[in-house]
Amino acid sequence: MLIHEAHLLDELKLDEWLTLFTDDGLYWAPIDENDDIATHVSLVYDTPLRREERVYHLLHNEFPAQSPRSRLLHCISNVRVMPGHDSVVVSSSQVVYEMRTGDFAQVGLGDIRPLVARMEHTFRSVDGALKIACKKILFINRDAWHGNLTFII
Repeated sequence: MLIHEAHLLDELKLDEWLTLFTDDGLYWAPIDENDDIATHVSLVYDTPLRREERVYHLLHNEFPAQSPRSRLLHCISNVRVMPGHDSVVVSSSQVVYEMRTGDFAQVGLGDIRPLVARMEHTFRSVDGALKIACKKILFINRDAWHGNLTFII
């Protein structure tokens, strides 16, 4: 499932990516994973509706920060599976390489930027299929400046 999700993100098949989540699935990148979600800021906190909005905007709107659009490549390692009573948590280390093409006048374009994180996917069975109930992204530099995170990682 992790490899399939990475492929969909790398190939910008974001409508298909949306179908990997449960109806109440959360996409979350906290600054401090121990803080209360309701009262503390996160880098990303996407409920199902917000995730759909993010995908719609990425696919149908021109963003200066994503013009030209980022190219992504996910590398996944250190996968650990922890079965639970009604869910499975899969922890992995991921490096997401991001690059935007462009011309010489655009600063930073053509540079490859690595984003390094520990990912925690919580999967639940829905009608016999595993779906993502929560995807938590723990950047190793989550309390530092990140720049443009318009794209989905």
